[in-house]
Amino acid sequence: MAVDDECKLKFLELKARRIYRFIVFKINDQKVVVDKVGSPDETYEDFTAALPANECRYAVFDLDFTTSENCQKSKIFFIAWCQPFLHSILLAPDTSRVRSKMVYASTKDRFKRELDGIQVELQATDPSEMSFDIIKARAI
Repeated sequence: MAVDDECKLKFLELKARRIYRFIVFKINDQKVVVDKVGSPDETYEDFTAALPANECRYAVFDLDFTTSENCQKSKIFFIAWCQPFLHSILLAPDTSRVRSKMVYASTKDRFKRELDGIQVELQATDPSEMSFDIIKARAI
């Protein structure tokens, strides 16, 4: 699986220059590409709204927070988003969606290694698994 150079460039800009709050990546034609970027003033809610309900994505989110010692900190999260696909028991599963989940799962670690500076990893299959409270707890 190839990784588009723009993915690494945008991640470096997020990490070093902080010109993005988040980046969402998708796999397109056997290549990981940038899907969406969020400006620094966007919120965690904006980020979660950028993740499609029925498709897998990789994402990075730059979380600013204050520690219990009142210190300003920032951590970069890598999130593997792959919501389970619900099907009626009367219908055959959508094999393209199953294949997509398998591709995302099998390429996650390789792609993550391309993004030097990830501090926290989270895998989510449901919005409740990546609530803001969970993200904040993982940051501390």
